[in-house]
Amino acid sequence: MAKTGVFDADPAARAARATELKKELQRLVRFIADDEECSVEAIDHAREALLALRELNARRRSSFSLRTLACPEEYRCPISKELMRDPVVVATGQTYDRPSIQKWLKAGNRTCPQTQQVLSHTILTPNHLIRELILKWCKGRGVELSEPVHCIDEDSVTEAERDRFLSLLEKMSSNISEQKEAAKELRSLTKRMPSFRALFGESPDAITQLLSPLSEMQPQSGTNLDLQEDVITTLLNLSIHDNNKKLVGEIPSVIPLLMDALRSGTIETRSNAAAALFTLSALDSNKALIGKSGAIKLLIDLLDEGHALAMTDVASAIFNLCIVHENRGRAVRDGAVGVILDKIANRIHVDELLAILAMLSSHQRAIEEMCELEAVPCLLGVMRETSCARNKENCIAILHTICFTDRTKLKELREEENSHRTISELAKNGTSRAQRKANGILERLNRAINITHTA
Repeated sequence: MAKTGVFDADPAARAARATELKKELQRLVRFIADDEECSVEAIDHAREALLALRELNARRRSSFSLRTLACPEEYRCPISKELMRDPVVVATGQTYDRPSIQKWLKAGNRTCPQTQQVLSHTILTPNHLIRELILKWCKGRGVELSEPVHCIDEDSVTEAERDRFLSLLEKMSSNISEQKEAAKELRSLTKRMPSFRALFGESPDAITQLLSPLSEMQPQSGTNLDLQEDVITTLLNLSIHDNNKKLVGEIPSVIPLLMDALRSGTIETRSNAAAALFTLSALDSNKALIGKSGAIKLLIDLLDEGHALAMTDVASAIFNLCIVHENRGRAVRDGAVGVILDKIANRIHVDELLAILAMLSSHQRAIEEMCELEAVPCLLGVMRETSCARNKENCIAILHTICFTDRTKLKELREEENSHRTISELAKNGTSRAQRKANGILERLNRAINITHTA
């Protein structure tokens, strides 16, 4: 028999999907039950999983009856080729099944799948006529068509929301009072509503309009620090949206304005500017752009200042940027090693900073600086104190590189081993990588002793 799309969908695949949804639901329910703050995001995800499971069951119940029927082509979704349960019309006038077109739009597409025309908006209008025709067609064949289940679509935008968005952008080119009012509202909306983040991705001009007040204001203008904070935080919020990262990073004014914020904003603005750089640096292309801009030096300076509010965002941004080898050299030249060692010595954000230091240890100049700055006793002290396996691993990895670079440091390592057996202990009980590095150091120490005795 000829296949008819959804009606002969693989039952095994459907069963596997149902099992997957149930497992996810179990995980989310356990998380919600154990979470004292009861994460709203987790509850939303659980609700989505339930709705998806309900839709799957509804499709399973109706699929057997529909399987032997061939429906008219105009009742099929052009994307899924399946019978439409919730037909909707897009801006070009074409009709699609809601879940299929929502998936298409959520993937970042802004064209009509059939005509390839750019969509003037992403509002989905129910096609009641086609829905009624499909229902009559099913009823005439004794088949019950399940009611559409509307899953939460965070990126869908209503006409009212779009109008409000455009109105606020217009205010960003108005007087200072209206700019401040609009920036504050955009900050709030992009924090609460993913749909507003997605709107910025539809046109680069929207981001340029958002940033226009900062491009015109003096960086040291104290009266406008609140405006700067709201605009930079809005930029952070919209950069969280994956489809916006490349667009935002490649707008010429974005990174310079984030650098201005790192230099002269309130501590919250500086922290959010660092967070925005961290978010944007998820893309390797943005890592390179940010590194070339000179922003790493400003991040290191902020790290050196030690503001508690900014430390996590700054460390995260530096770590992400240093994944690219060229940026490690920049970080070392900009003084990262000394600043990081000072913070670790004072037991400030040890976890994050050790991870950065371990990454920088692949750079020869970084190791030389660590030797000059007496990093060995500092790292050995952390190893003795910490119970974190990852911190121990990072410490021993750095020490391994040091002792193979500067033989004079073997004496300190031997004294540590004789007094506390810190390295031997890690060779037995550390992570597999930590054990390899610890054993490498112990072998190096033993060879040094044998050479001395032979001499």
